[in-house]
Amino acid sequence: MKKYVLSLIQGTSLSQAFIFDKSGILVSSAGKEIEQFFPKTSLAEQDAREIWYILASVAEEAISKSGIQPEAIASIGISNQRETAIVWNKETGRPLGRAIVWHDKRTMRFCEELKAKGYQSLIKEKTGLQIDAIFSGTKLKWMLDYYEGARELAEAGKLAFGTVDSWLVWKLTKGKVHVTDVSNASRTMLFNIHELKWDNELLEIFNIPEDILPEVKSSSEVYGYTDKSLFGIKIPIAGICGDQQASLFGQMCLERGMVENTYNTGSFMLMNVGDKPVYTNNLLSTVAWKVGGHTTYALEGSAFAGGTIIQWLRDVLGLINSDKELEQLARTEADNGGVYIVPALSGLGAPYWDQHARGTFWGLNMGTTTGNIARAVIESIALSAADVLHTMEKDSGLKLSEIRVSGRLINDMLLQFQADILNVPIIQPANIETSALGSAYMAGLAVGFWDSIDEVKQHWKAARTYNAEMDNSKVFKIKKYWSKAILRSQKWLDPEDQ
Repeated sequence: MKKYVLSLIQGTSLSQAFIFDKSGILVSSAGKEIEQFFPKTSLAEQDAREIWYILASVAEEAISKSGIQPEAIASIGISNQRETAIVWNKETGRPLGRAIVWHDKRTMRFCEELKAKGYQSLIKEKTGLQIDAIFSGTKLKWMLDYYEGARELAEAGKLAFGTVDSWLVWKLTKGKVHVTDVSNASRTMLFNIHELKWDNELLEIFNIPEDILPEVKSSSEVYGYTDKSLFGIKIPIAGICGDQQASLFGQMCLERGMVENTYNTGSFMLMNVGDKPVYTNNLLSTVAWKVGGHTTYALEGSAFAGGTIIQWLRDVLGLINSDKELEQLARTEADNGGVYIVPALSGLGAPYWDQHARGTFWGLNMGTTTGNIARAVIESIALSAADVLHTMEKDSGLKLSEIRVSGRLINDMLLQFQADILNVPIIQPANIETSALGSAYMAGLAVGFWDSIDEVKQHWKAARTYNAEMDNSKVFKIKKYWSKAILRSQKWLDPEDQ
């Protein structure tokens, strides 16, 4: 019987399922948007039950569309939005409240307290992370403090915490397996990336009991099996990886110095730095993956707003009806008309790390059109990524020869502008579902579906390369005004008003 791998992708905006064959060719896919809730300014939540129901439904849909039987699925891989936090009752399987989404900022004040107590260096050294509300450790502390009965359940051994991957594995196995992998654990601010285990000192600082945390595993091994009630058979769950790290793997950025940038809800640039973490002042050191007993680390820069600024244009302002319309609207104007948008809807990520910054428009005038605004939005995504890349090159000492890109936001205008601003070739792969490929490869390698990484390396192919075309003087002017806009957007929110 011909075999396949099922890759489940749980992003911030979409639940998706992909089925790949042994050649890495996409056989079928299904996807559906999931709802986010914004109960107050700077808060973002999702229904963990909806996450599960929708993902289970798109998995069934992808299998049905493929025409294959569940028995043909060799293994399942999972790739997920990383820092989103969920707590649930082990006995009932019910979440205690909504999932707190990664870009939620409710724990800003606690982060400031950690900084005031001088914990920056300790946390950076152990975890590779900046102190920021994005990471799930502070969210977990908040849940324990504010979700009714959470600490009592924890003391009774009845509470489980997990990022989205842990929740999905728990549901797929009907509560038999409570695990995460090193890539997701490294995004909690509770995980020692050198020792690859939960750090007791950090757990004490955060007042978090270790027994509610998932067991940390590698990114490619058999963790357990799906319950027979789901697909009629037991299928091995054999790959788990955070979405950005999975994309780095799916892009075959397996050598030190190779870089991948993903444009989705946020824009995330990762550089493979090999078998030892690299520390810088403004970027994150994180675990990329652990495959075949070998741990690989990455240097990461995160621009929090990418798809979110487009979603705001679509759902709040109503300037477009779909993401694809953005480029069409932008092409109605030759340039941005002097308009610059800083998309700091939930603060600024790398290299600024300013959780008090907020989104701003600069250069508006009576001649500003919706086309100028659309173009400025596209340019803001590329300019945010450029800030990360320049910092990455400076801090790593490596000059990049190319950047491989992926994500649902990519279009010709964005990628050409990105090449112009960076003066680095931007390479779009033949298969842009790189996160899905990454988790599929990890799941397939674990069960022998693929024999080696060298085998899957042969699957990657470039579809198009974008090279710089813009005049240097124009690039200089754009960067000058972008720098002014960034500077004036910082420290907007006073700490007492957060």
